[in-house]
Amino acid sequence: MVRAKRWVVNGGACALAAAFFGGFAGAIHPAGDSLAVFRLPIAAVFALWVIWSPWRYWARWSIAVVCLAAMAQIVALKYVSHPPGGVGVYQKNLLYENDQVAAILADIRAANPDIVALQELTSRNADLVRQLRAQYPYQTSCALTEWARLAVLSKWPKEGEVCIENQGLVGMQVASPNGVFWAFSLHAFWPWPHGQAAQMRQILPVLQGLENPIVLAGDFNMVPWSHALRQVSQATQTTRAGPLFPTLRKMGAPLPIDHVYAPGGGRATARPRLGSDHAGVMAKVVVFD
Repeated sequence: MVRAKRWVVNGGACALAAAFFGGFAGAIHPAGDSLAVFRLPIAAVFALWVIWSPWRYWARWSIAVVCLAAMAQIVALKYVSHPPGGVGVYQKNLLYENDQVAAILADIRAANPDIVALQELTSRNADLVRQLRAQYPYQTSCALTEWARLAVLSKWPKEGEVCIENQGLVGMQVASPNGVFWAFSLHAFWPWPHGQAAQMRQILPVLQGLENPIVLAGDFNMVPWSHALRQVSQATQTTRAGPLFPTLRKMGAPLPIDHVYAPGGGRATARPRLGSDHAGVMAKVVVFD
């Protein structure tokens, strides 16, 4: 009985250790980022597991402190944001089957952003873009799939555009009163075992090769402490607008996966779901010093 209990304790600890430390290994294998999504609950369970184990005092508390530090780092993001900037960006994954165009239209007009980034435009909600043309006359879109698109809308004139079809990226070079910058809408794929890592290898070199500052808004399908989003931040020389808040619930888990990145970060707030499974994000970002 004692031996069986020891096997359970040690086996559970090994499994939790693999899940916890594996979540920091996204640079080695994309499975690490999939584990990183659940770092907070994994760390909490791992800490409690070892605290109540019969292991030596120093081993139990050394591991528990590491877990608690990882948890504290994530919780701290809920309270960290940069001062709001002068460029307003509205981010929304519409959800392909969503037809609540009037409600979304009213929310965008109430938020009054300078840039609108949309994903999962389909025949059910495409009228939203047409109805916004008077307020946002400069628009560009790109195929996400055969039946859905993503788009960027701007109040300011368009000087160029980028479209990587079926890879979830569309961008517009915008001539704002303070200077020219790129505004992008991104729909990242789900992480490993799905195709997010391969997608990033396609789009990051494109973003890295641009000369003007970049504002990148989208459904990243990934948490900001992942290797993938560190790569995004480095390639675009941007910082995520904070603070951290969940934008999607998957199997009851609150996931912060919709973000807005800009050179100087900024202040972000959640907007209603309005028929989508994603909350919208309204960010006031810093593009120019």
